[in-house]
Amino acid sequence: MKFDLTPLLRPHIINLLPYTSARDEYTGKEGIFLDANENPYGSVTDADHNRYPDPYQLDLKEEIAKIKRVKPSQIFLGNGSDEAIDLLFRAFCNPGKDNVILLPPTYGMYEVSAGINDVETRKIPLTPDFQLQPDLILKAVDENTKIIFVCSPNNPSGNKVNREDILRLLREFKGLVVVDEAYIDFSDEPSFTTHMGEFGNLLVMQTFSKAWGLASLRLGMAFASKKMIKILNRIKPPYNISGLTQETVLAAIQKVDKVNAMIADILQEREYLRAEMSKLDFVQKIHPSHANFLLVQIPNASHVYDDLIEEKIIVRNRSKVQLCEECLRISVGTRTENEAFIKALKKIYTESFNL
Repeated sequence: MKFDLTPLLRPHIINLLPYTSARDEYTGKEGIFLDANENPYGSVTDADHNRYPDPYQLDLKEEIAKIKRVKPSQIFLGNGSDEAIDLLFRAFCNPGKDNVILLPPTYGMYEVSAGINDVETRKIPLTPDFQLQPDLILKAVDENTKIIFVCSPNNPSGNKVNREDILRLLREFKGLVVVDEAYIDFSDEPSFTTHMGEFGNLLVMQTFSKAWGLASLRLGMAFASKKMIKILNRIKPPYNISGLTQETVLAAIQKVDKVNAMIADILQEREYLRAEMSKLDFVQKIHPSHANFLLVQIPNASHVYDDLIEEKIIVRNRSKVQLCEECLRISVGTRTENEAFIKALKKIYTESFNL
C-alpha cells in the first residue's frame, strides 16, 4: 500500500543536511587513509581498531538481509532498539505538540523516550488477558498522533498480540505503527516483516540481545520501507555501531544452528519452569508466554522479590505495573539456575508464610 511519510515528518527534518563522515565519501577498504584524523600507527590493542567503522554497516546488513528475508536497504541498525525508538521521536514528533499512543503494560523505554523528547503519551490499557483494544486506540487518535507502539510478544506479559488487531491499526491509522518484536524468536508467530510490502507505515524492531545472546553488544534492528530507513540514517550519529560490534555479529550470524539450539533449550526450560511452578499451591497464575520469561502472580510478590535478592536470585518485580498486580517476571535460566530459583521460592514461602 502506497504511503507518504513526508506529512508525518517534522518540517525541519525534510530538508536536513546530515553530517557526512569521511567514510561516506570513500567506502573502499584499501588505500592510504589521510581523511579522518585517525591514528595511523594502529591501536593500543593487538586488534586493528584505529580506523572508523562503516557508518552504515553494509557488510553486516547484507548478511542480516539473508536470514531476515528483507533487503539491506530496509534495515536500520542501532545502539540497541532504544536508539531506533529515540530517532523515531526525533524525526516524527514535534515537542510539545504531537502525541504517541502506548498500550500498557508495555516496554518502558517508549514512555521514557517520549518524556525526553517532550512528547505527550496517550495510554490505552490492554485487556486483562493483555490484548489490544483497537476501537479505543483508534478513538484516541487525533491529527497530532504520530506513532502507535505495539510490543508483540509483549513485555512484561509474554503473550503474542492478536495479529488481526495490529493489521487493523496498520490499515486505519494514518501514522506509524511500530511493532516491537524483541522476543519473536521464542514465538510461533511469523514476523511482521512479512507485511512490509503492504504497509508503508510499518516499522518492525528486533534485537540481537535475546535469542542471539549478544546483549552486551547493544545491537538493535529496525525493518521498514527504504524511505523510512533513509530518514533514520539521516539523523543518526555517524558511527553509531562500533567496528568491534559489527565484526562480532558478522561472525555470530554464521552460527545460526547454534542460535536455534539455544532457542530450543530456552523453550524447554521455559516449560520446565512452568511445570514446576504449577505444582506450587501458592502460585496463583502463570500467564501464557511466547517469550523467554514468565509473568507469574503470587501472594506478597514484593516481599518475595526482596527475599529472593537475599538468596542472590534476581527477578523483576512487576507488582506495581498496571494489570500485573502481585506479579514477578522471571527470565528463563539454565536448568541449574531454574532449579535454584524453584528451591529458593519454596523456602521463602515455607519460612515466611508457613505455606
